[in-house]
Amino acid sequence: MADRGWYDDSDAHDAVRQADRATRLGWAAIAGTAGALGCALIAVAVVCLAAILACAYVVVAMD
Repeated sequence: MADRGWYDDSDAHDAVRQADRATRLGWAAIAGTAGALGCALIAVAVVCLAAILACAYVVVAMD
């Protein structure tokens, strides 16, 4: 630090940039995981609704 001067804080700027990059990556991972879970939940709901409708069709068709 003595060679670069007293007010040289480029190391701190590099650390802040690296932390910002890690934060963005973390939020992207969280958003991707939440999106995938949301899609899976919708798919399970559609399959359950189709099963219920199929069962109802079978019950009505038996009469």
